[in-house]
Amino acid sequence: MIRHLRVRNLATIEDLEIRLQAGFSVLTGETGAGKSILIDSLRLIGGEKASPDLIRTGCREAVVEAILTRPAGVSPSAALSPDDAEMTVQRVVADEGSAKAYCDGILVPLKRLRDATAGLIDIYGQNDHVFLLRLESHLDYLDQQAGTLDLRTETAALASELRARWQQRLDWRAKEKERQQRLDYLEYQILELEKAALRPGEEEEYRSERHRLRNAEKIGGLLDKALLLASDGEPSLSALALKLQSTLDELAGFDPAFAEYRDALSPAVIASREAADFLGRYRDRQDVAPERLEEVEARLSLIEGLKRKYGAGLEDIQSRLDALVGERDDLLRIHDKLAEADAAIAALHAAYAGKAARLSDLRQVEAPKLGGLIEREIGLLGMKKARFEVRVLPRPVPLEAADGARDTGWDEVEFLISPNPGEDLKPLRKIASGGELSRIMLALKSAGRAREGASTLIFDEIDAASAAGRPISWPRSCAAW
Repeated sequence: MIRHLRVRNLATIEDLEIRLQAGFSVLTGETGAGKSILIDSLRLIGGEKASPDLIRTGCREAVVEAILTRPAGVSPSAALSPDDAEMTVQRVVADEGSAKAYCDGILVPLKRLRDATAGLIDIYGQNDHVFLLRLESHLDYLDQQAGTLDLRTETAALASELRARWQQRLDWRAKEKERQQRLDYLEYQILELEKAALRPGEEEEYRSERHRLRNAEKIGGLLDKALLLASDGEPSLSALALKLQSTLDELAGFDPAFAEYRDALSPAVIASREAADFLGRYRDRQDVAPERLEEVEARLSLIEGLKRKYGAGLEDIQSRLDALVGERDDLLRIHDKLAEADAAIAALHAAYAGKAARLSDLRQVEAPKLGGLIEREIGLLGMKKARFEVRVLPRPVPLEAADGARDTGWDEVEFLISPNPGEDLKPLRKIASGGELSRIMLALKSAGRAREGASTLIFDEIDAASAAGRPISWPRSCAAW
């Protein structure tokens, strides 16, 4: 519950403190007295986004602070440890548009604040009875009260997979009709790629070779120059190195110090000879046929064409080939694929039917209990002779229509009401007045309070739309604002 609330510089409120006790509290006042501002302050505490327009004129920031307690039976929030029963929350809204949230003095993201206060405050306004006009809301409320949300999640997972498998089978059947045409097309593409026989890294090899072939004349001139320096010239590098080594050998006979340099020249002599041999062999290989450049250009052109059709690189092309081969193999055994799909659909449908049937059984057990509880609650709100029913209509999904499996199971749930004695039960969403909807919504909130775990229920002018302006008799079980 809310034990303490302080609001500073929010709209028309300069500085206000409210201390609340457990039980039922009512704040009344004329239009413009500030009741809605207090509701806005509590929405800020609950983690709603803040606007600088809320700041009091002439002030730099607005601050809302609250002390919240968690009553017994309400699960701890994300910000509370199991031993914590009290939490301090603060929202600061600055005029430049920034807003900060604090839990127990620690700056936290807005989502963390929403998680921390979830289940501790529930605000209900006079227009929230729109909830009752949507059939999916009726189903959601029943599942929440019946405690079947986990089972419904499991049912939804099976329904989703079942629909996906059904669509997969439809895709296979469509492919079966165009099977031969698609096979011909796949065979053409596979043959084109297999005939190309691409190798990893060959594009780089061919580009390098093309670069050499295009510059063959310049490379030949440089080879001749290098060979002349290494061995063919007079004097050559090899001959000069040998001559220097011989001279150092003679000098070593007079002074052993020269022997060290004579020995050091041996690797240079060997290297110069090896370089001369390599240059000679390379020059011999330069005598290639002129059409080799054309062959390389043709290969590179083929690779570029395949890249445009099948992928940005050779790895992508290979992946594409693997995919084409896989699809071809699947089409060749498409009847086996369809049989596998049928078996998978049957198994999934059986599992879905089991979950949906269990879900339906639990709903049908809970529906009369919930209907009776709501009927008692609306009786406390001035509708003493009204009858209320939660109707559950199971509509099993047959195997041949498995694509219609719904995430919520196969039940249709609707609230029915008979406001006056002697009248038949009819859909609430079609016959209830605005005032009746407000009262029923209040009854639903009160009935679901224990399971929802809301510590404080806040009702903002929920009787404003009541028929003929009749006041609402508040249920004893409500803690209201």
